[in-house]
Amino acid sequence: MPRRATKRGDERTPLERDCDVLICGASFAGLAVARELAGSGADVLVIDRYQIGERQTSACGIPTGWLQALELMEAHQQTFGELVIHTPHATVRYDLPWTFSTFDYRTLCGALAGQGNFEFETAKVDGRTGNTVHTDRGDIRASVVVDALGWRRVLGGGEPIQPPEAYLSRGLEVHPHGGGSDLEAWIDRSYVPAGYGWSFPADGEVRVGVGSFEPRFHVKEPTVRLAEDLHRDAVRYQGNWIPHRIREATEDGIFFVGDSAGHCLPLTAEGIRTALYFGLACGRELREVVAGRQSAAAALAAYGAFSAAHRSKFEWLLRVQWLVPRVPPRLLGPALRGMSPKRFIDWSFGHYLQIAPPEFAQAGASAPARVLSAA
Repeated sequence: MPRRATKRGDERTPLERDCDVLICGASFAGLAVARELAGSGADVLVIDRYQIGERQTSACGIPTGWLQALELMEAHQQTFGELVIHTPHATVRYDLPWTFSTFDYRTLCGALAGQGNFEFETAKVDGRTGNTVHTDRGDIRASVVVDALGWRRVLGGGEPIQPPEAYLSRGLEVHPHGGGSDLEAWIDRSYVPAGYGWSFPADGEVRVGVGSFEPRFHVKEPTVRLAEDLHRDAVRYQGNWIPHRIREATEDGIFFVGDSAGHCLPLTAEGIRTALYFGLACGRELREVVAGRQSAAAALAAYGAFSAAHRSKFEWLLRVQWLVPRVPPRLLGPALRGMSPKRFIDWSFGHYLQIAPPEFAQAGASAPARVLSAA
């Protein structure tokens, strides 16, 4: 893993420099972009407010195929072949056509960073003027700039849309020590009027949380209550805002990846594999720029079109997200049981996985995203 380049506080050193590619944000999306530029010869700089792997940003679950495709199984913790969904009137158990795994955030980020070839610096991004990015340590000038900083879309134009007006869900979880064998979700209005709860075992701890599709609904009390109902300690809190609407992936010469582009699936709030997926796509376009095979403008157009081609799938899931809380609770259980036949589960979860399939990671860094059949 790249080591911290500076110390904190008064010993924080100035940072003024140029580079070919500047990637702002060193979590899943930013590291995926950097991975695709390994061996390209580009001078790549990655910056983040925190050290790589320092600050976990999610429940850290992903289809196992993505860990395998990116050779990140060293971060693997537990694998699940079933999904258990609880409602007030019924519990259903779905036999999934693919497995889902929890992983260790720090280990995965370190392993993914190790697949890249870049310099890393800790710096807080404050904004930009053209392709000059302003940080708390100084200005960085780059031929290409990537914003992978999260839902605030720091390098976008205009005033950022803040919650609760933004298209954001609110999530909070606790990380008690313990174990379990089931990947569980709760669709229960006694916890959250619109949203769901979850319990993800992860080899020595259990990640228990509540997510609300309505950002005005506070989730600390129901998170604590769910943990208590599961006889888990409400300790080691971690929360975040979760975008639930896709946005333009390019703006004024900047590439946006992951949460900054709304690359988080509505309904399920699954954003890790989409961050990796679109990060790889962005990195492949930038590799073409570095190699002199296309201009930065052409890369912006191609990557923007690639992201936009997925909009209908994101919007469809958003409509379902809107619908589920409106189903009467007594009908929800029978509806979920009606969807339990294996043929339907294989079809529906298969299509869901294909929104961002693990095979995309195996397609190779040499091919630009737009020529791959991945949507």
